Amino acid sequence: HFIADRVVEMTLEMYRQPQKMVEDMSALGLRHVAYGIPTDLFPPFVASFVEVVRDLVGASAVAAAEKATVEESFRWSLGLISRILVRTITEGSTIVMLAINVNSARQLRRAVVHAPRGSR
Repeated sequence: HFIADRVVEMTLEMYRQPQKMVEDMSALGLRHVAYGIPTDLFPPFVASFVEVVRDLVGASAVAAAEKATVEESFRWSLGLISRILVRTITEGSTIVMLAINVNSARQLRRAVVHAPRGSR
């Protein structure tokens, strides 16, 4: 339940402290590069979370207009988090980072030699 709890916390924090969350999401994105998480898993992950929130809000005693607002707010915030993570993973997947991920000194030396300083 740790990841589910963190997702809900992050979507709320995106409204409270957006600048801090962008920094945190960029750091989390780089960790996802190290974990080798494919970016094509993010859209279904977001869709499934939004569906759960829709079901939870639908079963509550909240007015219909508020239900729509809650769902849309959650969707927007989680979608933004997802886009930040995907961008960070895509930009952080350099030849040097990939060599670090496989933990190979030989590949790292090759990567550093072949990658220009600005694209490492």
